[in-house]
Amino acid sequence: MRTVNFDRERVRSSAELLAQGRQRLARATAATVRDWSPAQQEMLTAVEDPPEDIVGVIDRLKAVQKILDTLPPSPGANRVAAFNTLYLTITEQVAESLRGPGCTDPQWLETLDVEFARLYFRALGSWGVSGANPADAWEVLFRRAHDESMTVMDAAVLGVNAHINHDLALALVATWKRLGYPGDGPQHPDYLLVNRIFYRQIPLLRRRFATAWQLQIDRCVGGLDDWSQRILVRTTRAMAWEQAETLWRLRDDEDDLAHARLVLDRASACAGETLLSGTTLLKAIWLTATAWARRLIHLTRR
Repeated sequence: MRTVNFDRERVRSSAELLAQGRQRLARATAATVRDWSPAQQEMLTAVEDPPEDIVGVIDRLKAVQKILDTLPPSPGANRVAAFNTLYLTITEQVAESLRGPGCTDPQWLETLDVEFARLYFRALGSWGVSGANPADAWEVLFRRAHDESMTVMDAAVLGVNAHINHDLALALVATWKRLGYPGDGPQHPDYLLVNRIFYRQIPLLRRRFATAWQLQIDRCVGGLDDWSQRILVRTTRAMAWEQAETLWRLRDDEDDLAHARLVLDRASACAGETLLSGTTLLKAIWLTATAWARRLIHLTRR
């Protein structure tokens, strides 16, 4: 294990700057919803007990989908439902991969999937509950659940941003606590196996969520969007693993770990607000800015 220094003051300053940056980005958007009404209790009940295996994850995602599909602004149009649909599809594919020859350590990959899903269910269960606010990264999406001016494509992307740029590193750390830190062991190829699932599913899901003009653009650019999104998946998931290693090295210092997690959350929230610009250029900037924001909480290695 490499020795490290952690600049707590720099991290605290970075967290404050990120909070201010997010306020500027979100200034023009008013919150339209603060809970899961009129199905608040149904949602809290659906996510109350954390799943123990991937079958439990899928069952809960299906239960959540049924609830979201009944919520405003109209049946089937809730923006969080768009992300949940995507997440359910990917998780079902991961479940199938556990039985395939390409998976080296099914227990490890299933544990990661469960820990990953628990963070999403925890966020759902904290929305609208006094004193239990979800991470800022999730709040970017949840507060726009009724916003029909935002496309379902953008809603799905906001959920992916929160789940990968914020939750995935935390899920990796939780998995390592349960099963041991693997380093560059045989589990890492299983982590990359999920990338290939994304590569297969993203073109189908993107076209499913796309508006008419987005489909037209998709036809014009051919495979360019598919290629760029594969790069995005590979890069963001690689950064999540690297970020998890940073958090892992801080696990014995609760104060430093809390500061690092705060910056991770606020950087992810800023990334989400930036994504709503809708321009390809700013989405490219989002990727770069997210990488640099994460660097602010990386340790100085020597």
